[in-house]
Amino acid sequence: MSTRQDGAPSEAVRSRDDLVAWIAAGEKPESAWRIGTEHEKFVFHTDTLGPVPYDGPRGIRALMQAMIDRYEWEPIKEGDTMIALHCPQCEAQGRPTGTISLEPGGQFELSGAPVVSLHQTAAETEEHLREVLTIGEELGIGFLGVGFSPKWTLAETPIMPKRRYAVMTKYMPQVGSRGLDMMYRTATIQTNLDFGSEADMVKKLRVSLALQPIATAMFAASPFTEGRPNGFKSLRSEVWRDTDPNRTGMLPFAFEDGMGYERYVDYALDVPMYFVYRGGNYIDVAGASFRDFMAGKLAAMPGEFPTIDDWSDHLTTLFPEVRLKRFLEMRGADGGRWKRICALSAFWTGLLYDSSSLDAAWQLVKDWTAQERQDLRNAVPKTALQTPFRSITVQQIASEALRISRAGLARRRFLSLRNQDETIYLEPLETLVTAGRTAADELLERYHGAWKGNVDFIFAEHAF
Repeated sequence: MSTRQDGAPSEAVRSRDDLVAWIAAGEKPESAWRIGTEHEKFVFHTDTLGPVPYDGPRGIRALMQAMIDRYEWEPIKEGDTMIALHCPQCEAQGRPTGTISLEPGGQFELSGAPVVSLHQTAAETEEHLREVLTIGEELGIGFLGVGFSPKWTLAETPIMPKRRYAVMTKYMPQVGSRGLDMMYRTATIQTNLDFGSEADMVKKLRVSLALQPIATAMFAASPFTEGRPNGFKSLRSEVWRDTDPNRTGMLPFAFEDGMGYERYVDYALDVPMYFVYRGGNYIDVAGASFRDFMAGKLAAMPGEFPTIDDWSDHLTTLFPEVRLKRFLEMRGADGGRWKRICALSAFWTGLLYDSSSLDAAWQLVKDWTAQERQDLRNAVPKTALQTPFRSITVQQIASEALRISRAGLARRRFLSLRNQDETIYLEPLETLVTAGRTAADELLERYHGAWKGNVDFIFAEHAF
């Protein structure tokens, strides 16, 4: 038996059935369904507009230390290196209870707590931003909400001292040309949602996979690379197409007969591993399969067998457009500012957490072929809402999906203190879809107009 990172023993994996059961244990009654929201932000020095390194008096570590000193966050460390923050006492104080973590290039992420309503998502996001902006102003640090680093080269981008990232950095160039860009120069918003049964999981997975390119189009906000337009509305999404085909994509098998927990486990078993965590170290096993691990045949760890924590770790290294763990993760959106953070969770909550809306969403997508779904995925990074589909465009599909989501949110009847329901969080999306203009379109217009070709203005006009 191995031990977890917190020192407690981790249960051994005895068979494939254990892996299936681990995922199935995520099933919850509808009354226990929650909304989890994650959002990443690029961090920059406001005087130079350069990226913020880990060390130094105005570095990422200094930012995290100030969060500890000012707001009672607590450090999470690898050895002596602070890599994340958590706040066990925050719930009692009415503050965000999630985790603040670092992505490879210093992207600053809040992995929010599971909450009941979107009003709580909004409050959590607002409080988190208030804290980081207060500290940031004192340190001369700003935060930018877009999908791809608009100015810095890969060589200029700092590297965070998190051990698992070292393994990934070594492996990524072997399996695609854009893996390092994905790690170091992209940022996203993500929504995590629950399921009630295996059948409910399958239906939600299919709907969210089919509509993920629609979300990508609506949230497109990465039109610049190294100071110039890059020809895409969502370069973040395009980068994922050449990252690692073994662990990314639209999961066409999810739409086949017999789809369920076992089928996803079989897929995950064959996705190459990155690492195994033992004794405080990440052991590089990149390219090996979890099946070999279960047979005790890892070349780097002969005779060693996996634990459930190893399985949980492995699932976090799969990057399909929708990821299944003990909940479903919506992974198609570019990073964005406050209203768009809440809007993403609103869009998916309205579609997936109301049975009538889930049925309507399935009716919208059920006759799309695997090739049509893939063609949408391939096209939306460049043309976003204007992408053609059959005799219409993505803009029209987005409009219908928003209508279905709005109806679902209205039926949920979660009211704020101002007696507003959750549909208020869809309004930014409804406005942009009606106009057919994404954040990327607006940024490009500013670049060619008022900015006169100088992307530096994005750090003033589009920062949090």
